[in-house]
Amino acid sequence: MPANKRLKKLLAFGKAVVAIGLMACAVITYRVWPRKLQVSIQPRFPAVALQDNRIVLAFSPEVAAAEVATFDDQLEAFLRFEYLRGHEGDRGSQVLLAASHVNGKPIYQVYVLVENDLLTATPRLMEMESRGLITRYELHAWTKKQANYYVQQTNMFETAYDVPTTRKLESLASFQLFPALAEFLIFKSQTDNRVVGGNEGAARPLTREQAKLLAADILEVAYFYSLPLDYFLGVGAMENNYMDANGDLAHAVWKKRAQRDDIVLRRKRKRVLVSDYSIGTWQISRETLRYAHQLYRKDTRNYELLPARLRPPQELDLNSTNDEVLTTYAGLLLRDLLDHFDGDVDKAIGAYNGGVRSPNPAYAAGVKTAAAYARRAIEHATILDDAAAKENAEGKPLTVNGKDVQPWWNEP
Repeated sequence: MPANKRLKKLLAFGKAVVAIGLMACAVITYRVWPRKLQVSIQPRFPAVALQDNRIVLAFSPEVAAAEVATFDDQLEAFLRFEYLRGHEGDRGSQVLLAASHVNGKPIYQVYVLVENDLLTATPRLMEMESRGLITRYELHAWTKKQANYYVQQTNMFETAYDVPTTRKLESLASFQLFPALAEFLIFKSQTDNRVVGGNEGAARPLTREQAKLLAADILEVAYFYSLPLDYFLGVGAMENNYMDANGDLAHAVWKKRAQRDDIVLRRKRKRVLVSDYSIGTWQISRETLRYAHQLYRKDTRNYELLPARLRPPQELDLNSTNDEVLTTYAGLLLRDLLDHFDGDVDKAIGAYNGGVRSPNPAYAAGVKTAAAYARRAIEHATILDDAAAKENAEGKPLTVNGKDVQPWWNEP
């Protein structure tokens, strides 16, 4: 091939290569330039700083918090929230309660606002764990907007539980009372000082199944004897926080003669000293239990209306009385005291502890406080549960007795 033809083909090939190269550059330039580089100028956390001559290890750009509990039940969450607030003293306002949705179901979270310093916040949370106030914690970094939102949710919960309700315990059916009552029993047993303190050999808090059974028994007995439910609950709270544990083990009484099932401690001429410790959930002493059984044997009510598990036996065995029957005896004793004092609740509940000759006013005051707490919690829980169930799907504001308290299930 002549040299001039080879030169022409080489030039043509070179032009093609250059053209392809220019096209490739154009495509690359179109796809990658100009591009915004994702470079943050925010400081990395934790950030070390020096404040007031001490080292601070900040872990949030604005507000520091810790999630300390999560619940799927609204009443349980609120009771725990109030309990934690009450035990945090001056720092109680730093405890927050919020709600959100996970997989279409509401969950409730308790938060604590903490110092934005790992070196201070961590020891504080560990100290709360050691006191039995919390069982875990997870640190969160919030913006001020997020923190304000959780404060608003907390205020909504408090408003909802402070609004007086028109629906009272006396007007609620068993199926409405039962869920909230069971949660209340669990909460009271779990926050008993013996349980929180972790004392060796302390009473065990109720399991969920135990709480459900006891709640059902309390409702059955309260209706059967026409008892004021709140005061019956108050007695249970004052006696043993609904836990099955014997008490006052050293208590003893002198008697003229020993009876069947007595535990004789001493004998002195024509008298005997017998053990009179208190039994079970309702802390009924052995001698008082004998009296309650006598009341039962004389009672003309139709005990067939009670479930079989709650019916006392014809013959009393002090050493093997089950807790279900003890609930019946407790209800019968309270009914007898109310009748004895012509419906005077203060004297009746005082006599449950001090006897008819010297009703204990301090004990009565404690029962009334516990009764008011139980009433407030259960009444509000039932009305809020109903309102939430009806209005959640539609996203409408939650109202209680005509007052708008806002739906806490909406995300910010």
